[in-house]
Amino acid sequence: MAFICGVDIGGTFTDTVVVDDLGRFHRGKAPSTPPHFEEGFFASLGSAAEGLDITPEELLAQTTHLFHGTTVATNAVVESRGARVGLLTTRGHRDTLSIMRTFGRVAGIDVEQLVHFAGTRKPQPLVPKSRIAEIDERIDCKGEVVVALNEQAARESVRKLVGDGVEAIAICLLWSFINPAHELRLVEIVREEAPHLYVCASSELVPKWGEYERTAATVINAFVGPVMGAYLSGIESRLAASGYDRPLLVMQCGGGVSTSHQARAVPLLTLQSGPVGGATGSAFLGKAIGEPNIIVTDMGGTSFDVGLISEGRPIVRSTSIVNQYQYFVPTVDIESIGAGGGSIAWVDQTSRTIRVGPQSAGSDPGPACWNRGSLEATVTDADIVLGYIDPDYFLGGRIKLDGAASHAALTRLGDKVGLSPHEAAAGVARIVDAHMADLIRKVSINRGYDPREFVVFAYGGAGPVHASGYARELRAKSVIVPLASNAAVWSAFGVASADILGVFETVDLMTAPADPARVQAIFDVLERRAWRQLELEGVAPGDVSIERSADLKYRAQLHEVEASVSGGAIGETLLADAVADFERRYEQLYGVGAGFSAAGVEFVTFRVRASGRMPKPSLEESPPSGIAAAPRGERPVYWYELGKFLTTPTYDGSGFGVGSTVEGPAIVELPETTVVVRPGQQCSFDSFGNLRITL
Repeated sequence: MAFICGVDIGGTFTDTVVVDDLGRFHRGKAPSTPPHFEEGFFASLGSAAEGLDITPEELLAQTTHLFHGTTVATNAVVESRGARVGLLTTRGHRDTLSIMRTFGRVAGIDVEQLVHFAGTRKPQPLVPKSRIAEIDERIDCKGEVVVALNEQAARESVRKLVGDGVEAIAICLLWSFINPAHELRLVEIVREEAPHLYVCASSELVPKWGEYERTAATVINAFVGPVMGAYLSGIESRLAASGYDRPLLVMQCGGGVSTSHQARAVPLLTLQSGPVGGATGSAFLGKAIGEPNIIVTDMGGTSFDVGLISEGRPIVRSTSIVNQYQYFVPTVDIESIGAGGGSIAWVDQTSRTIRVGPQSAGSDPGPACWNRGSLEATVTDADIVLGYIDPDYFLGGRIKLDGAASHAALTRLGDKVGLSPHEAAAGVARIVDAHMADLIRKVSINRGYDPREFVVFAYGGAGPVHASGYARELRAKSVIVPLASNAAVWSAFGVASADILGVFETVDLMTAPADPARVQAIFDVLERRAWRQLELEGVAPGDVSIERSADLKYRAQLHEVEASVSGGAIGETLLADAVADFERRYEQLYGVGAGFSAAGVEFVTFRVRASGRMPKPSLEESPPSGIAAAPRGERPVYWYELGKFLTTPTYDGSGFGVGSTVEGPAIVELPETTVVVRPGQQCSFDSFGNLRITL
């Protein structure tokens, strides 16, 4: 038997999906183990092996491709547990990171914090000014050397940083994205003076204008580089000892994977890549079932993540934010809030109202029902009190929850605002559903997309519990619980369905109509880099596909919008089509009539996305089964839209056949999640094994 295996680390659980060569799916799940995430990695693999009735060593020996999504780099930034970094920058530009942008003190923070602006602050510096060395050199905006690099002074600066105990050095010089000569020489000097240090240069990472974002990206990459290197080395050593001797493929935030060697070189690309796996898997499944427009929603134990797939492709943005730092890196556009099963419900003493999140109980101590010392009510506790979740059937009965502890926690919460336990639980559920619906509106409507034209994919352990509530608020077409039982480990499936991806960019400002020969030369260089990189990653030429795009803007404006640049030889017609695509997309984002062609259009950034096709899990249709869904029991469930308990039938979803249908209200229980079908809704099992809820 041969296996494809995907392992994804989440805030609460680490999930594994194993697909055998017959197309059958097998799952594993184990609690995440921060800060030693490798323990959860191997525990989850062990859980999957146990389900296959083989040892972990036998599983790994028969695995042909092992994919991994990890939060190690993200957590290192958020928790300030990265390397001790030194920064080399052009003299006079020492304060770039501390000045940031105008929005620096509010970038990426919650709306509730934003309204209290006086209480906001800039993030803790990743590199203090004492470890920033100003280098004597200057290259102008045309790439001409104005001041030669003072190599002797640069060596002295590197030696001083080494004496200060730095573990990594970031290099970001002014205009290096036009002429990288000085940066590349500094890399050589660092390696000559301190070959043991991790070193990276902005011209190799993010050759784009925007000094702050470029500096932030380079410093973050240096900050997480040694941490990521140590983590991957530890994983690979244990994998080798267990019989796996092939490459480990690591999920990237752009929607593909890379070899662990590339992930060590550019760990920046792994930041915020965890939720991207789910979007990648959703695009893969959407293509198979004929659903090109999808709102992807992942509700786990800690967070709620949302992204969009339009016309079969995940929406991508060119910048990211982590820990209030905005930086350049092409990434699948995923927005997150603290709304998961472990989100803590609390009472705002000023308004005397219930609030939910963003604080989370996480995996330790977890919700009150976990009986690990927490007395605070969480969303999971509310779901138990409402009757959505059977505490005796959590994770298919492998974990027994304490329903009495949930009831006690909601009683304490309700007493603070004069509500009964089930009324307080209903309030918690309605609040978290509203939070999630608001985030989806932000991701869809604010970007020019109508959620009524999309289906909602609901996955993660808690997603299918709440999706019928938040999707109904949006009036989406329907809810799909992807591959039913696999929805709880969907991000791991998505990681296992990803292709190798490389994104290559360069900046060259030119006014439309641009010179076709000049543009062709730019793309030729980028495509050569792409082919070279995928060859190093072991991709066969026949498995490579190349896509071109460019970021354009109106002259004298800052808002850049990505437009497609079709394949083939670059000519005037092709570039005119790119300008037309830019203007169409601009008006989709900012409103009809917002475009201003009279200002003129400028090409700014040119981009090549190179994909290397990897083996995919098999998705096969099944014929109608003729099996009618029969309840296996019933229990009282409190439906907040009705304001009362109803005796509600419960179903074993793993026994559904193609065409099985149930009418709401109903509870459909799966081994790793529960699907809540609200009054007036209908749930059916389709030919691909998805549960579809008609709202």
